[in-house]
Amino acid sequence: MLRIAIVDDHQLVRAGFRELLGSEVDLRIVFEAASGEEALEHLRAEPCDVLLLDLSLPGKSGVDVLRAVRQRHPEIAVLVLSGFPEDRYALAMIRNGASGYICKDCEQDDLVRAVHTVASGRRYLSPRTAELLAAEMLGDGAAAPHTGLSEREMQVFLRLARGETVSDIATTLNLSVKTVSTYRTRLLEKLELGSNAELAAYALRNGLMLE
Repeated sequence: MLRIAIVDDHQLVRAGFRELLGSEVDLRIVFEAASGEEALEHLRAEPCDVLLLDLSLPGKSGVDVLRAVRQRHPEIAVLVLSGFPEDRYALAMIRNGASGYICKDCEQDDLVRAVHTVASGRRYLSPRTAELLAAEMLGDGAAAPHTGLSEREMQVFLRLARGETVSDIATTLNLSVKTVSTYRTRLLEKLELGSNAELAAYALRNGLMLE
């Protein structure tokens, strides 16, 4: 039986996914968490096979949790659940270690298929995500600049876009202020932007601002 964990800060969303998966005889919900910190605490004592992870969480973001799980629990498949359409975030999350990406308005059959796919050690790609990946591989220019960011660059980018200071980011990510400043400079160059305000505008324009 596959052990499933659900991480989302909205109780109704968790209940909805619990109901969608509850009728499957080979799936068992081992825990639910409303924050990234709570999820990581649970994982110390309650292992799971598939972690259903929302991107927009209080405290540690979904990107932070994804990174931590990849480092501490590499055997766990992480299926990202998001309200953001695939066009805006799927490739970046898969590139940064997610086993799959699925939108929250998915059908039950799609969700169950995704869970079984990632649990078997394979990547789950929705038809739209597969199209985006193929377009990127063919080099037709469809991929947005942010999809080429590294995991750490994405973390710093999202925090700067939310208005966090360099010193705050350094403390949260356990980096030096100089290192974060270097990341900021690199981000501005890669995205061809000139300021933190433009980073925030870019994030909003591309649906990356995690509320």
